[in-house]
Amino acid sequence: MEGVLGLHHITCVAGDPQENLDFYLGVLGLRLVKRSVNQDDPTAYHFFYADGLGTPGTALTFFSWPHLPPNRFGVGQAVEVALAVPQESLGFWEARLARYGRPLAKGERFGFSALLFPDPHGLPLALAAAQGPGLPWEDSPVPPEHQVRGLLGARILEREVGPTLAFFQEVLGYRQGEGPVLEQGGSFLEVQALPEGRRGALGVGGVHHLAFRVRDEAHALTLRERVLARGLRPTPLIDRFWFRSVYFLEPGGVLLELATDGPGFAVDEDPEDLGERLVLPPWLEGKRPAIEAALPPIRLPGKAR
Repeated sequence: MEGVLGLHHITCVAGDPQENLDFYLGVLGLRLVKRSVNQDDPTAYHFFYADGLGTPGTALTFFSWPHLPPNRFGVGQAVEVALAVPQESLGFWEARLARYGRPLAKGERFGFSALLFPDPHGLPLALAAAQGPGLPWEDSPVPPEHQVRGLLGARILEREVGPTLAFFQEVLGYRQGEGPVLEQGGSFLEVQALPEGRRGALGVGGVHHLAFRVRDEAHALTLRERVLARGLRPTPLIDRFWFRSVYFLEPGGVLLELATDGPGFAVDEDPEDLGERLVLPPWLEGKRPAIEAALPPIRLPGKAR
């Protein structure tokens, strides 16, 4: 039984888009590989941050919805994103984040030493000293030897962990490690039990969904059939232009996505120019004037401009 290949991207909710850009480009030094809009709500930006090439498994993306209240963390949510950094880089990151005023704690994620802190809009992040799939970006404000190397994993809160653990193992092919930690393709999930926890409510600083890598449309549709057989209700295959996607809720209520590795972020832009302009899928191009008029102006910070 072939499952997913690991994480593809994680999508979260941001507040002010300029503050989001300033932090993820200017402080964390990620590359903006796609500047677009939410395809279901074109009044909102959709930013894709990743490694130097936009490699699958490195993208952290954001819908900018500043009108939403702060996220109410609770069960049925992914509540933390862990990013991989080189093993010798935690000292560099501790000093850099302190310089930018981020409140820091030290801990461990998935067996790796980690720095724990919120982003400017309250999203819990972890930088863990672990190998990641990403490649450096030469225009980052962070030196190549210390740059973020992609997604490492996420933490999920559930009232009952059993159904969720079984689903990830039996349907998506994750393997259980120690306790409630699952691993597949170098990415990790921790399913934490909060039996009396209240249900979360999505808002600014929350995780919208977790997306998992599949090779192609055939792979996605095979897994979709497996999801259907569990009594869940996946969407049809949806064309997101840079990848094809299937969405569904896992047994505990977390929104998941199956996303193909291709065509990739360079299908409509030169690899050297990723993220430098607003790009739209072809079916939204005819609405470009109205979309651009509704979006707030932004600028790329510092060296990333």
